[in-house]
Amino acid sequence: MTGLIPKQFIVDLVERADVAEIVGRRVQLKKAGKEFKACCPFHDEKTPSFTVSPTKGFYHCFGCGVHGTALDFLMEYDHMDFVDAVESLAAIMGLEVPRSESNNQSRSYDSLFELLDRVSVYYEKNLKSHETAIDYLKTRGINGATAKRFSLGYAPSGWNNLLNKFGSSKESIDRLLATGLIIRKDNGKYYDRFRDRIMFPIRDARGRTIGFGGRIIGDEKPKYLNSPETVLFHKGRELYGLYESRQALRNIEKLVVVEGYMDVVGLAQHGIDFSAATLGTATTDEHLNRLFRICEEIVFSFDGDRAGRAAAWKALQNTLPHIREGRQIRFIFLPEGQDPDSFIQENGPDAFTTALNNALPLSDFLIDELTSKLNVDTVDGRARLAELARPLLSKIPAGVYKDLLTEQLAVTIGLPPHRLEPLFQNNSAEHGKRSHGNRTKIGSSEKNPSTGKPSIVRKAITLIIHHPASALQIDIERLSGNTRPGIELLNSLIKAVNSEPKITTAGLLERFRNDAEGRHLGKLAATELPGDDNFDSVAELRHCLTQLELSARRTRIETLIDKQRTHKLTSVEKTELRELTKGP
Repeated sequence: MTGLIPKQFIVDLVERADVAEIVGRRVQLKKAGKEFKACCPFHDEKTPSFTVSPTKGFYHCFGCGVHGTALDFLMEYDHMDFVDAVESLAAIMGLEVPRSESNNQSRSYDSLFELLDRVSVYYEKNLKSHETAIDYLKTRGINGATAKRFSLGYAPSGWNNLLNKFGSSKESIDRLLATGLIIRKDNGKYYDRFRDRIMFPIRDARGRTIGFGGRIIGDEKPKYLNSPETVLFHKGRELYGLYESRQALRNIEKLVVVEGYMDVVGLAQHGIDFSAATLGTATTDEHLNRLFRICEEIVFSFDGDRAGRAAAWKALQNTLPHIREGRQIRFIFLPEGQDPDSFIQENGPDAFTTALNNALPLSDFLIDELTSKLNVDTVDGRARLAELARPLLSKIPAGVYKDLLTEQLAVTIGLPPHRLEPLFQNNSAEHGKRSHGNRTKIGSSEKNPSTGKPSIVRKAITLIIHHPASALQIDIERLSGNTRPGIELLNSLIKAVNSEPKITTAGLLERFRNDAEGRHLGKLAATELPGDDNFDSVAELRHCLTQLELSARRTRIETLIDKQRTHKLTSVEKTELRELTKGP
């Protein structure tokens, strides 16, 4: 990511997005008047209480209280961070995300991307003239076309090849350091990180080189060496070969996750163009978010040894919070001593395809792994199985998948499913229960401490959030002198609507997302307003403002009268008091 995303682009993006289309890609919606309804995807329920309003660009569940815009839905449902959600939503709408050109950091990042791309080309050219490296790839079954597709290269022997070619100034040396291509010695000198290695450029979603992996040709250690963490390269976020897979296939139905660079390249050499590799780290939430944005089925294929099975178990644990109806997670366990590359080289693509089709579902792997060290023929063994399963199932979101897995475990344990369910309740289910059926009426949760009546300011803000156009042509001078809590936010909302007359509920929420006062506006957007045809939001808002004017007037009169009892009023204050007491 380079530069800052302009705030106005994000607001416009949210306003233009069809929230019903975004939600409808993941949740089955049914038309209900001007809105859509569904069973909430964030908690377990049988009666639909999840509503989506295309006109407001907003969704809300009256059961668990979850609410937000299209961006919020992507962040909540797909577990994305904010920037990823913006980029994903923009991609869905066919838009390019702009970056601030004035941002100094953006320019410095651009120079790093440029350097890495130049180094990648340098390594690639070296490969063509180095027979030993070419022969090594041939022995691994990699031909020239595949090497070119993945831009494979060669880092020559020697300690300062990159330094001599790309480090001619202090600034260029700093860039080599920032990208991890060189290492600083204790004496202040530098040397190349990668030497005598087959080089695998690691690319981001836009195809830019962000780092490298290097495979030693001889017997030296380490066999594989990755770029270190840099401002561009984060191992827990990136997947080798994912860019190439997306370039090869327009629609990806499944993705195979492997452990090594050569696994990806070897599979691609045999026509398996839908694989990606983790970069020397366990599968992370960010990896899974990226993968599930592309397709609904992930197959893990790790090495056929104890370490590979341990890696698979770790991957299983990390995928549990990401399970949703429609998603499939499966595992391939290769013969002892083989990895995906060696397996497909030895047995051919048909054998790997067969293994892929017979991959073990997550549910079977989970139960098989838990029961492998237990004697489930005994009461103690079955009780221990329940205990081991409980923390795992608690990670799975409530829904059909969790119910079915609980039933499968119940059969193994020998208990009716309803006896196990209380053990496997998770936070998402509790979240769904805590406010079920509580529909919030306007102004019901904030009251004027002096009168016990609903706050007029809150009511006015809620009206504007639901019906932004009602604030058009409002003279904010009517609120001058009013010091009630929330007045500044009300003023800001009125100004925002009048500066953008066509702004929607979603647009207002996005504009005030990071505002200290406005970050709670989503709760007001989720309140229930009268839905009959006779409800006049403009009249209601103007009535609120009139009440606020009168309230401010009474407060000022009381202040001046109190001052008059103990101090003399100035001539200006006397005139003000006379004008105020004349009445409207």
